Amino acid sequence: MTAAPLLLATAGLVHPRHLTAATAGHWAGLHIALLPVFPFLAVGLLVPLWGRPHRNGEGALTVLAWAGCLCYATYYSGLDAVAGISAGTVVDHGVHGAAGGLFRTGGELGRVGVHALAVAAVATCAALWRRHGARVLPGTVVLLAACWSFLDSHIFWPRGVFTMLGFAVGFVLLTLAAPRRGKTVSTAGSKTICPGLPRRGLGQGTRPGWSRHS
Repeated sequence: MTAAPLLLATAGLVHPRHLTAATAGHWAGLHIALLPVFPFLAVGLLVPLWGRPHRNGEGALTVLAWAGCLCYATYYSGLDAVAGISAGTVVDHGVHGAAGGLFRTGGELGRVGVHALAVAAVATCAALWRRHGARVLPGTVVLLAACWSFLDSHIFWPRGVFTMLGFAVGFVLLTLAAPRRGKTVSTAGSKTICPGLPRRGLGQGTRPGWSRHS
Protein backbone atom coordinates (compact mmCIF):
# COMPACT_ATOMS: atom_id res chain seq x y z
CA MET A 1 0.00 0.00 0.00
CA THR A 2 2.78 2.45 0.86
CA ALA A 3 5.51 0.70 -1.13
CA ALA A 4 4.74 2.46 -4.43
CA PRO A 5 4.63 6.05 -3.11
CA LEU A 6 7.72 5.50 -0.97
CA LEU A 7 9.60 4.02 -3.91
CA LEU A 8 8.51 6.93 -6.12
CA ALA A 9 9.60 9.41 -3.45
CA THR A 10 13.01 7.75 -3.33
CA ALA A 11 13.28 7.85 -7.12
CA GLY A 12 12.38 11.54 -7.03
CA LEU A 13 15.53 12.22 -5.04
CA VAL A 14 17.66 11.14 -8.02
CA HIS A 15 15.33 12.31 -10.83
CA PRO A 16 17.10 14.91 -13.03
CA ARG A 17 15.60 18.38 -12.69
CA HIS A 18 15.95 19.06 -16.43
CA LEU A 19 16.26 16.96 -19.56
CA THR A 20 19.56 17.71 -21.28
CA ALA A 21 22.02 15.78 -23.41
CA ALA A 22 23.98 15.05 -20.23
CA THR A 23 21.00 13.73 -18.26
CA ALA A 24 19.02 12.09 -21.09
CA GLY A 25 20.30 8.55 -20.51
CA HIS A 26 19.57 8.73 -16.79
CA TRP A 27 16.17 10.32 -17.51
CA ALA A 28 15.08 7.53 -19.87
CA GLY A 29 16.52 4.75 -17.73
CA LEU A 30 14.80 5.96 -14.58
CA HIS A 31 11.42 6.13 -16.32
CA ILE A 32 11.89 2.64 -17.73
CA ALA A 33 12.47 1.38 -14.20
CA LEU A 34 9.43 3.27 -12.88
CA LEU A 35 7.05 2.19 -15.65
CA PRO A 36 5.56 -0.69 -13.59
CA VAL A 37 5.61 1.36 -10.36
CA PHE A 38 3.40 4.35 -11.19
CA PRO A 39 0.20 2.26 -11.67
CA PHE A 40 0.62 0.73 -8.21
CA LEU A 41 0.18 4.15 -6.61
CA ALA A 42 -3.58 3.50 -6.92
CA VAL A 43 -3.41 0.36 -4.76
CA GLY A 44 -3.76 2.53 -1.67
CA LEU A 45 -7.28 3.42 -2.81
CA LEU A 46 -8.21 -0.16 -3.66
CA VAL A 47 -7.21 -1.82 -0.38
CA PRO A 48 -9.81 -0.04 1.84
CA LEU A 49 -12.54 -0.93 -0.69
CA TRP A 50 -11.57 -4.58 -1.00
CA GLY A 51 -14.49 -6.88 -1.65
CA ARG A 52 -17.45 -7.24 -3.95
CA PRO A 53 -19.45 -3.99 -4.19
CA HIS A 54 -23.07 -3.95 -3.08
CA ARG A 55 -25.91 -2.83 -5.32
CA ASN A 56 -26.39 0.51 -3.60
CA GLY A 57 -24.83 3.96 -3.44
CA GLU A 58 -21.72 2.67 -1.72
CA GLY A 59 -21.27 0.04 -4.41
CA ALA A 60 -21.63 2.65 -7.16
CA LEU A 61 -18.92 4.75 -5.50
CA THR A 62 -16.68 1.69 -5.27
CA VAL A 63 -17.05 0.97 -8.99
CA LEU A 64 -16.36 4.64 -9.76
CA ALA A 65 -13.19 4.45 -7.66
CA TRP A 66 -12.08 1.32 -9.53
CA ALA A 67 -12.69 3.03 -12.88
CA GLY A 68 -10.73 6.10 -11.78
CA CYS A 69 -7.79 3.94 -10.66
CA LEU A 70 -7.78 2.12 -14.00
CA CYS A 71 -7.90 5.40 -15.91
CA TYR A 72 -5.05 6.81 -13.82
CA ALA A 73 -2.89 3.71 -14.33
CA THR A 74 -3.44 3.84 -18.09
CA TYR A 75 -2.91 7.55 -18.73
CA TYR A 76 -0.12 8.19 -16.25
CA SER A 77 1.79 5.25 -17.68
CA GLY A 78 1.38 7.06 -21.00
CA LEU A 79 3.08 10.14 -19.54
CA ASP A 80 5.91 7.97 -18.25
CA ALA A 81 6.37 6.34 -21.66
CA VAL A 82 6.09 9.51 -23.76
CA ALA A 83 7.64 12.32 -21.68
CA GLY A 84 9.96 9.99 -19.80
CA ILE A 85 11.23 7.14 -21.95
CA SER A 86 10.64 8.57 -25.43
CA ALA A 87 11.77 12.13 -24.70
CA GLY A 88 14.88 10.90 -22.91
CA THR A 89 15.72 8.54 -25.75
CA VAL A 90 15.42 11.12 -28.57
CA VAL A 91 17.52 13.67 -26.66
CA ASP A 92 20.09 11.01 -25.84
CA HIS A 93 20.39 10.24 -29.56
CA GLY A 94 20.70 13.87 -30.54
CA VAL A 95 17.30 14.23 -32.24
CA HIS A 96 16.50 17.94 -32.12
CA GLY A 97 13.03 19.46 -31.89
CA ALA A 98 11.15 16.29 -30.88
CA ALA A 99 11.31 16.54 -27.09
CA GLY A 100 9.01 19.57 -26.88
CA GLY A 101 6.15 17.80 -28.64
CA LEU A 102 6.66 14.70 -26.53
CA PHE A 103 6.51 16.78 -23.34
CA ARG A 104 3.25 18.41 -24.44
CA THR A 105 1.65 15.07 -25.27
CA GLY A 106 2.94 13.46 -22.10
CA GLY A 107 1.73 16.39 -20.02
CA GLU A 108 -1.80 16.02 -21.40
CA LEU A 109 -1.80 12.30 -20.65
CA GLY A 110 -0.51 12.93 -17.14
CA ARG A 111 -3.18 15.53 -16.36
CA VAL A 112 -5.93 13.13 -17.42
CA GLY A 113 -4.39 10.45 -15.23
CA VAL A 114 -4.09 12.65 -12.15
CA HIS A 115 -7.65 13.96 -12.54
CA ALA A 116 -8.83 10.34 -12.73
CA LEU A 117 -6.85 9.54 -9.58
CA ALA A 118 -8.50 12.49 -7.83
CA VAL A 119 -11.95 11.22 -8.86
CA ALA A 120 -11.01 7.79 -7.53
CA ALA A 121 -9.83 9.34 -4.25
CA VAL A 122 -13.08 11.30 -3.83
CA ALA A 123 -15.18 8.22 -4.62
CA THR A 124 -13.16 6.05 -2.24
CA CYS A 125 -13.41 8.53 0.61
CA ALA A 126 -17.14 9.04 0.00
CA ALA A 127 -17.75 5.28 0.11
CA LEU A 128 -15.74 4.95 3.31
CA TRP A 129 -17.53 7.95 4.83
CA ARG A 130 -20.81 6.08 4.40
CA ARG A 131 -19.36 3.13 6.35
CA HIS A 132 -17.18 4.80 8.96
CA GLY A 133 -18.15 8.45 9.23
CA ALA A 134 -15.93 11.39 10.04
CA ARG A 135 -12.90 9.35 11.09
CA VAL A 136 -11.93 9.05 7.39
CA LEU A 137 -11.69 12.86 7.12
CA PRO A 138 -7.93 13.23 7.96
CA GLY A 139 -6.92 10.73 5.30
CA THR A 140 -9.31 12.34 2.82
CA VAL A 141 -7.78 15.80 3.31
CA VAL A 142 -4.21 14.51 2.94
CA LEU A 143 -5.02 12.50 -0.21
CA LEU A 144 -6.85 15.35 -1.94
CA ALA A 145 -3.96 17.71 -1.17
CA ALA A 146 -1.54 15.15 -2.63
CA CYS A 147 -3.66 14.80 -5.78
CA TRP A 148 -3.71 18.57 -6.24
CA SER A 149 0.08 18.77 -5.88
CA PHE A 150 0.59 15.78 -8.19
CA LEU A 151 -0.92 17.70 -11.12
CA ASP A 152 2.29 19.58 -11.79
CA SER A 153 4.89 18.17 -9.42
CA HIS A 154 5.44 14.67 -10.87
CA ILE A 155 8.12 13.22 -8.56
CA PHE A 156 10.61 16.08 -8.90
CA TRP A 157 12.44 17.18 -5.78
CA PRO A 158 11.29 18.78 -3.54
CA ARG A 159 7.54 19.06 -4.08
CA GLY A 160 7.11 15.82 -5.99
CA VAL A 161 8.92 13.87 -3.30
CA PHE A 162 6.74 15.35 -0.55
CA THR A 163 3.67 14.68 -2.71
CA MET A 164 4.53 10.97 -2.80
CA LEU A 165 5.11 10.98 0.95
CA GLY A 166 1.70 12.64 1.28
CA PHE A 167 0.09 9.78 -0.63
CA ALA A 168 1.77 7.26 1.67
CA VAL A 169 0.53 9.09 4.79
CA GLY A 170 -2.98 9.50 3.36
CA PHE A 171 -3.25 5.81 2.47
CA VAL A 172 -2.19 4.79 5.98
CA LEU A 173 -4.66 7.19 7.63
CA LEU A 174 -7.49 5.99 5.41
CA THR A 175 -6.77 2.31 6.01
CA LEU A 176 -6.49 2.74 9.77
CA ALA A 177 -9.80 4.61 9.82
CA ALA A 178 -11.55 1.98 7.72
CA PRO A 179 -11.10 -1.56 9.11
CA ARG A 180 -11.87 -4.44 6.78
CA ARG A 181 -15.50 -5.61 6.63
CA GLY A 182 -14.65 -9.06 7.95
CA LYS A 183 -13.43 -7.53 11.21
CA THR A 184 -16.56 -5.55 12.01
CA VAL A 185 -19.13 -6.65 14.55
CA SER A 186 -22.83 -6.04 13.95
CA THR A 187 -25.72 -6.22 16.36
CA ALA A 188 -29.20 -7.66 16.03
CA GLY A 189 -31.49 -6.46 18.79
CA SER A 190 -29.70 -7.04 22.07
CA LYS A 191 -27.61 -9.89 20.68
CA THR A 192 -24.09 -9.37 19.28
CA ILE A 193 -23.47 -11.34 16.13
CA CYS A 194 -19.84 -11.98 15.18
CA PRO A 195 -19.06 -12.94 11.56
CA GLY A 196 -18.04 -16.56 11.21
CA LEU A 197 -20.00 -17.78 14.27
CA PRO A 198 -23.31 -19.67 14.03
CA ARG A 199 -26.33 -17.53 14.80
CA ARG A 200 -28.53 -18.78 17.62
CA GLY A 201 -32.26 -18.68 17.33
CA LEU A 202 -33.48 -15.91 19.60
CA GLY A 203 -35.66 -17.13 22.46
CA GLN A 204 -34.66 -20.78 22.02
CA GLY A 205 -32.62 -22.88 24.41
CA THR A 206 -31.20 -25.23 21.78
CA ARG A 207 -27.66 -25.24 20.46
CA PRO A 208 -27.09 -24.91 16.70
CA GLY A 209 -27.53 -28.22 14.90
CA TRP A 210 -29.37 -29.86 17.86
CA SER A 211 -33.07 -30.54 18.12
CA ARG A 212 -35.34 -31.32 21.02
CA HIS A 213 -37.25 -34.55 21.18
CA SER A 214 -40.13 -35.06 23.51
